[in-house]
Amino acid sequence: MLRNASAIKGYAIAANDGRLGTVSDFLFDDASWLVRWLVVDTGNWLSGRKVLLPPSVLGQFDPNGRKFAVGLTMQQVKDSPDIGTDRPVSRQIETNIYDYYGWQPYWGTDLLMGGYSYGGGARAVSPVPESRLLAEDIAAAQRSKDDPHLRSIEAVTGYHIHASDGEIGHVEDFLIEDADWSIHYLVVDTQNWWPGKRVLISPRSVREIDWTDNLVNLNVDRQRVKDGPAYDASTTVDQAYEKNFRSHYDERPIERPANTGKAVTDDNMQPNLNDQTKQAERVSEQAQKSEASTAAPPGQRMVPQRRPLFRN
Repeated sequence: MLRNASAIKGYAIAANDGRLGTVSDFLFDDASWLVRWLVVDTGNWLSGRKVLLPPSVLGQFDPNGRKFAVGLTMQQVKDSPDIGTDRPVSRQIETNIYDYYGWQPYWGTDLLMGGYSYGGGARAVSPVPESRLLAEDIAAAQRSKDDPHLRSIEAVTGYHIHASDGEIGHVEDFLIEDADWSIHYLVVDTQNWWPGKRVLISPRSVREIDWTDNLVNLNVDRQRVKDGPAYDASTTVDQAYEKNFRSHYDERPIERPANTGKAVTDDNMQPNLNDQTKQAERVSEQAQKSEASTAAPPGQRMVPQRRPLFRN
């Protein structure tokens, strides 16, 4: 089910023995458009300290009680690594958290997860050569220990949206699929261009995000956006709506995960895991062959070239 990020913000996080705090923000990967972490504000309990929890450890949505349950104790969370609030979340910080709790890091399962990275559909392994490119990028990032591309939903909310031929509005909200925590749409307020209207923009229409100037640049023009399916707060974004949306923007279908109400884990991904694992192994083998064929001469160090985060 698609949910507004703004509606999830403020949900309580309940440990086994008490209340940890409330959801104050989300960190998403700007390459795959998957929410990687929920930022939990612990309030007065830990003197305003914030902690990170991956969506995979959350229990079922409780929209009536506006809370999530997690299988942790308050002491465990209190003793967890302090992320700080004055610096970006680096891969090292993420590793420290995963190691402390003994959880499987998400970057070890990226080829089996969903998102929009390089045009992949939700919960699908991209076909070769796209999967090979993704595997190479992951390997390069791991070798160079680059920081992940984590961005704050709270920070991006308010960014101006620029179509290929001019501004159309600003980011007002995000629609998140609660089965796999993928961002399906940006909700855009077009009041300065098209008064009184709101539109949905797919991450696949995002050409790049300019973090310096607070801009989201699109690969579609204003008329394409204006002619798209109507949207307002009362609109039900169901399969029929999404089919019409994809048809308008010439997008490939997205296989939406079944809404089981459970966190996406290895256990509830088992039906397709064997086939996906075999394909991931083939992709990894091809990536290694490609890397070997382009290896630098003996005594020279080759610096991997980073590809753009977004493709047209």
